[in-house]
Amino acid sequence: MALLEIEKLNLSIGGTPILRDIDLQVDAGESVGLVGESGSGKSITSLSAMRLLPQSAKLAGSIRFNGCELTQLSEQRMCHLRGRDMAMVFQEPMTALNPVKTIGSQIAESLQFHLKMSRANTETRVLKLLDRVGLDPAKFSPDRYPHELSGGQRQRVVIAIAIALDPKLLIADEPTTALDVTTQEKILDLLKELAGENKSSLLLITHDLAVVAQMAERVAVMKDGEIVETASTLDFFRNMQHPYSKKLLAASMLKPKAEKTHFEDSKPLMRVDHLVRRYRLPRKSLFGPAQFLDAVNNVSFEIEQGESIGLVGESGCGKSTLARTLLALNKPSDGRVEFLEHDLFGLSKSELRSIRRNMQVVFQDPYGSFNPRHKIGRLISEPLQLLEHISSSQRHRLIAAALEDVGLTIDDADRYPHEFSGGQRQRIAIARAIITEPKLIIADEPVSALDVSIREQVLDLLNALAERHGLSYLFISHDLHVVRAVTDRVLVMYRGKIVEQGVTSQVFDNPQHEYTKQLLAATPDLAKTLEQLEAEA
Repeated sequence: MALLEIEKLNLSIGGTPILRDIDLQVDAGESVGLVGESGSGKSITSLSAMRLLPQSAKLAGSIRFNGCELTQLSEQRMCHLRGRDMAMVFQEPMTALNPVKTIGSQIAESLQFHLKMSRANTETRVLKLLDRVGLDPAKFSPDRYPHELSGGQRQRVVIAIAIALDPKLLIADEPTTALDVTTQEKILDLLKELAGENKSSLLLITHDLAVVAQMAERVAVMKDGEIVETASTLDFFRNMQHPYSKKLLAASMLKPKAEKTHFEDSKPLMRVDHLVRRYRLPRKSLFGPAQFLDAVNNVSFEIEQGESIGLVGESGCGKSTLARTLLALNKPSDGRVEFLEHDLFGLSKSELRSIRRNMQVVFQDPYGSFNPRHKIGRLISEPLQLLEHISSSQRHRLIAAALEDVGLTIDDADRYPHEFSGGQRQRIAIARAIITEPKLIIADEPVSALDVSIREQVLDLLNALAERHGLSYLFISHDLHVVRAVTDRVLVMYRGKIVEQGVTSQVFDNPQHEYTKQLLAATPDLAKTLEQLEAEA
């Protein structure tokens, strides 16, 4: 029996067609994966089902939930359905949560609205919900605010809000996109467990086919506002029909980088020796002893000219702190960082400014790292201030060369960031990083928020640039498939320490440290999941 049934759904916003003839069904107790790239219409389909659309939206067609036609319901009736019978887990928990309200008060809202619970009963229920989603109330007080929690912990709070009343339908919109693999595994296991406990239905929206194969009983593929293919999970992977589905599958199966053992220079490009970055913690009492946290603890490694190094580990392990220290944005508490045979922290300001042209960074969110009021030409030329005596003609030539290197044209220099897609913006971020012809690029999660096909294009671009310009990379990522596709060696970081390092293929095929084994086990593996499905069939 269908719990959610969407038929011939058409949607336009401001006169622009968004969805066309959508047919989608979720049966009672069933898990359905809705997959496709950004802009394909996945999220707006779920928002249509929840009736959370902008005022300019025009909806036509049928959306039935448990036999009730939602398109005919008033907003007041929908408010009684949302949260109680159907609930949604949003992609970005920090924007889904109210930053000025405690997590306890936000979980309590639906309990008080729908059930009119007393304050004492609400507080008891909130504690049970926190414990149910893996947040021990003894450690994670309901009086905490969202900013006091990690990304995975905030996502658990959003899930606690969604399941507070045991809804019949749970819609999860990219619930694990920006989470590290161990946190992702816990969140997915939690969603599966909760759906099983409540015998509720799950509509999982994602671009990750490995997650879909692991979680869903049926798959629907969206492209350009239409559902182009739907089938049971095993049938879908056994016999894909639509070219777009095959394209998504091909982009998901990243090939390991060919092993590289010889590098240009005998002397390392960068040498990190017993590096420590220590932070002082607040005192527990007025006269108590000072306490410290070693975010980076006795880290040593080298990067050769032309070598690509992967840095992996879960959130909070010290990866970003290490990257900021290597960029000389943080001063180390102890240890030494040599770059081009210079002690980075023994240089004067002018000397450091001069050497910075050889070290650039690509951030995780390119849109957040760009000034939206500036045109692309100005944005990517910002690092040129590190070079002296650059004429306007030289500047124009360097901008054109950088854009061309990343597959764009000089005409794009006159456009603004919002006029580009996510993948194009990441290409622009890479153009900004290579414009000074650096020797080392530190890439901090550069593809974590990108669709699989765009991710593949960006990774191919990074590999091509490394070959063309002899670049070295420090590639920070929580996606081990990505690390294997672009790196020669890998460093595994855990609680501030490098617990394992070596040639990427050797570390991944024969991990020695228990934490490395844990990371590999938590990473969704499409090939292995499909083998399991075939064995169970």
